Amino acid sequence: MTDQTRVITYAEAIREAIGQAMDADDRVFMLGEDIGVYGGAFGVSGDLYGRFGGERIRDTPISELGIVGAAVGAALAGMRPIVEIQFSDFTNQAMDQIVNQAAKIHFMLGGAANVPLVLRAPLGSGTGAAAQHSQSLEAWFAHVPGLKVVMPATAEDAKGLLLAAIDDPNPVIVLEHKLLYRTSGPVAEEAFRTPLGTTAVRRQGRDVTVVATGIMVSRALEAAEVLAEQGIDISVVDPRTLTPLDAGPILDDVSTTGRALLVQEAPGHVGYTAELAARIAESPALYRLLAPIKRLSGLDVPIPYAPQLERSVVPQVADIVEAAQTLVKES
Repeated sequence: MTDQTRVITYAEAIREAIGQAMDADDRVFMLGEDIGVYGGAFGVSGDLYGRFGGERIRDTPISELGIVGAAVGAALAGMRPIVEIQFSDFTNQAMDQIVNQAAKIHFMLGGAANVPLVLRAPLGSGTGAAAQHSQSLEAWFAHVPGLKVVMPATAEDAKGLLLAAIDDPNPVIVLEHKLLYRTSGPVAEEAFRTPLGTTAVRRQGRDVTVVATGIMVSRALEAAEVLAEQGIDISVVDPRTLTPLDAGPILDDVSTTGRALLVQEAPGHVGYTAELAARIAESPALYRLLAPIKRLSGLDVPIPYAPQLERSVVPQVADIVEAAQTLVKES
């Protein structure tokens, strides 16, 4: 931690990144529902309306298709829009603009135009918001050529990755887990960038490589402490950017430990961990495996409303501990 590094929340880190980007570049502006005086559904935009005014912190009607369409148009006209969607589930309403317009315009025009659009959206369960407000849809976006997909797991990455996304000349989807907004960590005051497409090894171990995304990173680190008391030493690897994926650190770590446990909150069927498993299987790391690759995912059901049921359908710390123990026993 440097003299200019403080401990702030994940939400504060995002707000600071937006404020610094807006201070540095008049083209940067934000639009979304209730982001003005109200400060955002999760309080992320906070005081930005008071600092920058309604021209640059634009409250919009409840129309995700219209919000993203306006942002695509503004980006094509040379602006740098940051869209906030209240719940990532609502991106369903805007998929034509995201998938058919933002992601493709640069390629369909032979590189003659760019869409420097950032779309931020909270995802995941744990708030009792039920099936239509609690999904983890990252695999949808990661499947679309032309989109970059970011899932910051720490306050530091929430700021650094967002600033890098704002700089990017093409559309970037930033998926922020709701339960991380109030978590805290050291974050530098300066406007630093964390390059997109760089995987982070959060913990180095010798027995099992746990690759986790979003909130599963902190749960995997908690599991690591439990497992260490049992003599099982795990690595925790955080891709940070799902697309483009920096697979090298993942494959190197799996080659070292010989065991791969892939953890995500989203349902397992055709999920992002399937892509990670394929990358490992297609690499020389396959020949270093001591046990079959194991995936730990949310159940293939809509997220329930009842708190005890909600927790039961997505991986918790105890589930990661059990899965790692099983992998070691199987080899």
